[in-house]
Amino acid sequence: MAIASLLLVVLASFIHASWNLLSKRAASVGPVFVFAYNLIACIAYAPWVIYVLLQGDGVAWTWVGIGFLLLSGLIHLAYSLCLQRGYQVADLSVVYPIARGTGPMLSTMGAFLILGETPSGQGVAGLVLVVAGIGLIATQGDLSAFRRPGGQSGVRWGTATGGLIASYTVVDAYAVKSLGIAPVVLDWFSNLLRFFLLAPLVIADPRRAIEAMRGYWWIAVGVGLLSPLSYILVLAALTSGAPLSLVAPMREMSMMVGALMGMVILREKVGPWRLAGCGVLIAGVILLSGG
Repeated sequence: MAIASLLLVVLASFIHASWNLLSKRAASVGPVFVFAYNLIACIAYAPWVIYVLLQGDGVAWTWVGIGFLLLSGLIHLAYSLCLQRGYQVADLSVVYPIARGTGPMLSTMGAFLILGETPSGQGVAGLVLVVAGIGLIATQGDLSAFRRPGGQSGVRWGTATGGLIASYTVVDAYAVKSLGIAPVVLDWFSNLLRFFLLAPLVIADPRRAIEAMRGYWWIAVGVGLLSPLSYILVLAALTSGAPLSLVAPMREMSMMVGALMGMVILREKVGPWRLAGCGVLIAGVILLSGG
């Protein structure tokens, strides 16, 4: 991977962890917050998208291209809502690493179970490490945590989010690498679709939506600006020729950054077990990538 692509992915990882920290702070708002930051993203990135489209090479206006834009938007909507719900019921330092780690794990399991690929020793070791890392993060070394009320909530929502991450990663990589859709255009249309699909929630009771967002608009601005930027940087690395098999696992360094932010900024009880779990999880993801 070229040094420029490497720097793009590293920068994207830190930005990604930062906007997730902001999103955690607004967890109580729920889907209305997702609507708000998508509105900000659509407005903020519109000039860039218009410029790219005027150049005539920003999107493939074919049925296949349009289909991938719609599919990407739907998966990203489910991802946003799932992630926000996870932050409502569990710590950032639980949901975020698990979400980032289970994507590669589920992709590998799908290759083994659905596509009939033969498991390699490295692949099996990666799966074991990912599962072990998730266990350490969720329980902090105390297996009785799974039996406590809500003890499995972070794992369930983090795993569901990870499945959606795996889905949109494959869809979006194909869209930018094979269909030639510009990263900023793909992300912007995805945000636009989410905006329209969530709009009925606000229109049904605008006063309640405005009240729910009271005090959270600055956070929505931060997420609306940072979330697209982090993903556009990753897609840009892919379009520059970096292989998905390397880009995807390299993004996962954001797991450790997110856990540290949860500990330092949100004062979550991260502890050595949870940090060790992040390290084990990252090692598993690297093994799954074949790197």
